[in-house]
Amino acid sequence: MRSWLTRRFRALLRRDRLERELHEEIRLHVELEAEQIARATGVPVDEARRRALVAFGGMTRVTEEHRDARGVRWLQDLAQDIRYAARGLARNPGFALSAALILALGIGSTTAAFSAVNAVLRDPNDDHLAFLFFRGYPSFSTVDFRAVEEQQRSFTDVGAMRGREAAFTAGGEPEHVDVGAVTSGFFRALGLRPLAGRLIEPRDEPVGAPLVTLISHELAERVFGSYAGAIGRSVNIDGAAHTVVGVMPPKASATPAFAADVWPVMQLAQPDRRGPFGMYVIARLRPGVTFESASADVALISERIFPLWAGGFQDTGARFEAVPIRRALLRNASKMIGIFTAAVGLVLLIAVANVASLLLVRSIGRSRELALRAVLGASRQRLVRLFLTESLVLALAGAVIGLALGAVGLRALIALGPRLPHLAAAQLDVRAIGFALGVALLSGLVAGAYPIVRLMRGGLQQAAHSGDRAIGGGRQTQRVRSAFVVAQFAFALPLLAVSGLLLNSFLRLQRVDPGFDTSNLLTVRVGLPAGRYPNDSLVAQYWARALPLLRNLPGVRSAGLGTDMPPNNYGNTNNYNLLDRPVAPGTEEPNAPWPSVDPEYFATLGVRLLEGRMFGPVDADTAAPVALVSRSWAEKHYRGESAIGRRMVSGGCTECPPTVVVGVVEDVRYSGLRSEDAVALYAPLVGGWSREVNLFVRTTERPELLADRVREALRSVDPGIPLDDIATMSERVYATIAQPRQWAGLVGGF
Repeated sequence: MRSWLTRRFRALLRRDRLERELHEEIRLHVELEAEQIARATGVPVDEARRRALVAFGGMTRVTEEHRDARGVRWLQDLAQDIRYAARGLARNPGFALSAALILALGIGSTTAAFSAVNAVLRDPNDDHLAFLFFRGYPSFSTVDFRAVEEQQRSFTDVGAMRGREAAFTAGGEPEHVDVGAVTSGFFRALGLRPLAGRLIEPRDEPVGAPLVTLISHELAERVFGSYAGAIGRSVNIDGAAHTVVGVMPPKASATPAFAADVWPVMQLAQPDRRGPFGMYVIARLRPGVTFESASADVALISERIFPLWAGGFQDTGARFEAVPIRRALLRNASKMIGIFTAAVGLVLLIAVANVASLLLVRSIGRSRELALRAVLGASRQRLVRLFLTESLVLALAGAVIGLALGAVGLRALIALGPRLPHLAAAQLDVRAIGFALGVALLSGLVAGAYPIVRLMRGGLQQAAHSGDRAIGGGRQTQRVRSAFVVAQFAFALPLLAVSGLLLNSFLRLQRVDPGFDTSNLLTVRVGLPAGRYPNDSLVAQYWARALPLLRNLPGVRSAGLGTDMPPNNYGNTNNYNLLDRPVAPGTEEPNAPWPSVDPEYFATLGVRLLEGRMFGPVDADTAAPVALVSRSWAEKHYRGESAIGRRMVSGGCTECPPTVVVGVVEDVRYSGLRSEDAVALYAPLVGGWSREVNLFVRTTERPELLADRVREALRSVDPGIPLDDIATMSERVYATIAQPRQWAGLVGGF
């Protein structure tokens, strides 16, 4: 079959040459025959040539007989069929344009979806890349990472990253950037190399070594004009000078979990306890090593280090695990990708059914033409070939338009769709074009199948004897037309149902109470550079100057501080153990968001006190540790009892003074609007100032109108602090449901 197709393809490219060669060969045989006749009989040359032609049966007959052997007849018939199909479609431009556009929508959406899903799921670089999990989460501590790095036998490279926002300055105005502090093995494990310069190396990791950083290609172009010009330049990250040693390619930010603008070296000091956690660890498998054997390897490491830190961490069942990075990053999104792919497939089926219905109606109108062709001697195979060619011409026209639509759709999907690994790198490559052509040909065959089947089953005789009651006039054809309509509804109903459910889920998320009043609330992320604010005293002095200025601004009712941004952004979590109700020895302690807040935080957000007291001046860092707890926390541990005065140890520190519960407040969601869990504890911010806090300002007018005043007040205290991350709380809450909104929009659009 392959050799036959090869011969036909070569004949297609050399048709004119083959025609000339065929004529020349036949003429040569005639001349040789004429010479033999002339020598044998002695007749004149013209008579000998005439007898030779009679013996051959004529040049035309011989040429026709030999065309098939050379592939020429097949090529001529194909060209004739294509010309006839094109002329027929040109005589019905409305039908041709409608059918081509309908197919183009189906093919274009399918091609865009194929390119996106192929980029997300088929990166061969991910096949040997592991995401290390601990207790079901991709969250490691310094102790855990160092143990895996030093003791593992399953990986060629192991690297860690800890993400945050930071103040960045490169000679101009300070700005907030996404920072991913990394170890030397991080980008080696990912298999990425810099566009210019070098990667972070082991010699950069010891504490006290010169600080170096990698930056993204986009940041280098924007700040330094070119990525090559960034190498060796000095930049300021959180007040500390770093030297740019490398510029990473755009692909370095294609994975959402690892996306950043700046990747400074992570210099890890010797830890004094098992926590804190929050570090991503990735590793590349050695050749021949499976994820199962790698998991067994790292699980043994976790068993070995447990006795060393059992005094502050008592969960004996906690184990490390090596998870394929694709599965780890997609997690719940894999279900939505399946729904999205099914939705695109249904759109294609609807388009094919629609075009099949149009072709069937067109075949009804061509019954007189078919009858005439049948009377004139057209064979069934000839008419089948005409129908098939017309369907394929339509399909190829749809493919050309569909590829253009697919390119536009893919760009829109990247810009407006959910953030998925490698999606930003998706493109219409050779595989996508081949896929589009394959889908087009299959769609053309399926759409034009029924008229062809009718012809093969005797429709030609009906066309010859029944006139206008040919292919489209019978009851069976009417039933098929009805079946096409039913099929389109059948394909559309699942789309409508799924999009309706997703839309309903999105609307329900919008109605979820986050636990505080989002109206007239302005928020600002403020990060004080570590170089200028190295200790709690200087941080406290900054806010001692800034908060009175803010609270005295016209239109400001109150202002408060908190380390976490509800409803789905918490950076501070901690484990704890109640002294009066401790967990069983060797089991995991409960863990919960534990933000630090100032006394005005709850009043500014509109969160009510239910029992006990709020934080006050007495809760300084010299006093015994205290905490406020949420209503859900109190009900979880002390349902029907008072939580006031309860004591606990936190962070696994059994020798530290116990923390005392002094108040219970209404629930605030920190784990997302989807989560039913509103358990939280609060520490006084004045007892341990953080350089990175969120400022909340309650206003008496539209909060966006006060943004410039708030920014000016903060800059009057220190103009070197970036204040570009300022937004209303309503905007931030709406942004937290971006992914459900995007999925609902995608499926609903299809």
